Amino acid sequence: MFDRVLIANRGEIAVRVIQAAHELGIETVAVYSDADETAKHVRRADIAHHIGASVARRSYLDQASIIDAARETDADAIHPGYGFLAESESFARRVQESEFLWIGPPANVMADFGEKTKARAIMRQADVPIVPGTNDTISSPSEVDAFADEHGYPVAIKADGGGGGRGLKIVREEREIEDKLEKAQHEGEAYFDNPAVYVEKYLENPRHIEVQVLVDSHGNARHLYERDCSVQRRQQKLIEETPSPVIDDETREELCLAARQGVSEAGYINAGTVEFLYETDGAGDGSFYFLEVNARIQVEHTITEVATGIDIVKQQLQIAAGEALDFEQQDIEPRGSTMEFRINAEDPYEDFSPTPGTVEVYRPPTGIGVRVDDSIDQGDTISPYYDSLVGKYIITGNSRRETLARSERSLEETEIEGISTTIPFHLAVLADDQFRRNEHTTKYLDEQFDGFDDQSAQTDA
Repeated sequence: MFDRVLIANRGEIAVRVIQAAHELGIETVAVYSDADETAKHVRRADIAHHIGASVARRSYLDQASIIDAARETDADAIHPGYGFLAESESFARRVQESEFLWIGPPANVMADFGEKTKARAIMRQADVPIVPGTNDTISSPSEVDAFADEHGYPVAIKADGGGGGRGLKIVREEREIEDKLEKAQHEGEAYFDNPAVYVEKYLENPRHIEVQVLVDSHGNARHLYERDCSVQRRQQKLIEETPSPVIDDETREELCLAARQGVSEAGYINAGTVEFLYETDGAGDGSFYFLEVNARIQVEHTITEVATGIDIVKQQLQIAAGEALDFEQQDIEPRGSTMEFRINAEDPYEDFSPTPGTVEVYRPPTGIGVRVDDSIDQGDTISPYYDSLVGKYIITGNSRRETLARSERSLEETEIEGISTTIPFHLAVLADDQFRRNEHTTKYLDEQFDGFDDQSAQTDA
């Protein structure tokens, strides 16, 4: 095992990596920008190193500064967390070509999965079901039109290097093709430095279900079962749960086996997530289709840790150090029902606008079945420069019904003053009959949910 790891990130994921490293006896290096000089991850690390100005491109996205920081602090390894450089194939390659261990999948595998058409080809080779779509990128309206003629509308034009809904345009009729194609290409160029796009059949009302995987360098691949991430606003996840309440045991087995086969085929190493769309027909039968691979740790890894008892971040560190997974697939037995609520410093009464400021009061939830992963303490300041996520509340119970009740109690007991948060919105979702009946899809919040009344009494959360 190596002795010291630099975390090339900030916020709650940096704190999370610090915790796992310390439990393994590994020293930690936090990097920080001007805005984060007194941040929680800086306070928790053994060593803190300044890397630049507040804006991310001059600090957390500055590859040279991070590599220099690793050298100056005698780090042995670099963990990218999620966001920022976590899915940068060029940064991964740069680390791999240096004297440092890269705690993540190989750069060439990241490159393959970063291009969606390559990822689809890999999964097709592994016999993983994929949504009908073009095998290669396309560049002309006529190609979109030909695909729509064969498969019917609606179709999705998607950025080949995309994710998170960026570079995705839905075409519902022929006259929209040219405009949507141009916009998808423009967004792909702007967000991913890659204007290439492809086309696939658009699923109208799917669930978003993903499978956590761990793969070591000795050929051992394990899945840690699935998470349901269908509660999304503008294709950004807000609430996740495990197990998925819409799939049966047979489908679960097929889904998880497909994920495991896919990453094994790709030569994947370390932690990752294979994402699927799942859609049912009118008779209640369902089918799942490969969506993408997230070649990193994910925000919602926590619910899988709670359900399985496996520390995924520790596994990342051990895999990077060359250790073999020390458990078999049959050893993994998920338990209970777990949900994660992303607590963002945003005002849901003002179209979720960010609310930077000082946290004057902070009393997170406590009690049985409650885990809190956060990046703030009372008196801390929320910066306007970065993502608004300040913490995650992970609630577990013996059943979904108990988890719903415990989640409601936990969020109601939380006290946060000085900033607005998304807690009132989460409470509204928890109270909504469609969510409680488990009838929601990825379209639920954007098109069907009407349980959040912005004129209702505001809470102190």
